[in-house]
Amino acid sequence: MKKIGILGGMAPESTVEYYRIITSLCRQRGMGHHYPVIIVYSLNFQGFISLMESGNLLEVINLICEAINSLSKAGADFALMASNTPHLVFNEVAARSPIPLLSIVEETGRVAKTFGFTRVGLFGTKFTMQAHFYSDVLSSRYGISVVAPEKAEEDYIHHKIMTELVNGCIVEETRHELSRIARMMSDKEGIEALILGCTELPLILSEEAVGIPILDTTRIHAEAALNLAQSG
Repeated sequence: MKKIGILGGMAPESTVEYYRIITSLCRQRGMGHHYPVIIVYSLNFQGFISLMESGNLLEVINLICEAINSLSKAGADFALMASNTPHLVFNEVAARSPIPLLSIVEETGRVAKTFGFTRVGLFGTKFTMQAHFYSDVLSSRYGISVVAPEKAEEDYIHHKIMTELVNGCIVEETRHELSRIARMMSDKEGIEALILGCTELPLILSEEAVGIPILDTTRIHAEAALNLAQSG
């Protein structure tokens, strides 16, 4: 199997989930203990977020490229960024990467298209919700419209991600409010499904809680990584 490189730490909680999902899928597929080699490079989360908040995307790109280079030197055959937010600079990083990169956005769009969705909501950090990398890919390549929450709801979602979920803190009141926002978007915006566009969101939200289909980007991305690892 191909060796998987995971660029993690953005945040640590979801990095752990990637490893857990991949190894769990191996068992489900009857692979026994034949897990793929997984090489993890965990970034300093505070350093990454500080650069994002400063708006210095060139330094963000340089930081990620340095980490991807380290994964390549360690023997990874391909790599993925175990977070949605850094996909803001995916194209720039991919152009400089010595190994192929697996996009969480592309894989999510492919799954959304398979289910026949034409209009989906998007939860994530403010960097993800306010940027256009999801809408650019899903609209142009899959004909799917992407709807972000209103500004007040965006602020709330970002705050809860950064103060609770990245620390592995699950608060029932937060779950209820996030679910309410999703249902409101379903009623008012006509979204058919919700993209959990932050890899920590699956820790707190489910289809049962939200009331509409969800696209768990963490699981989608991790499963695509195992598929690619098994392809060679």
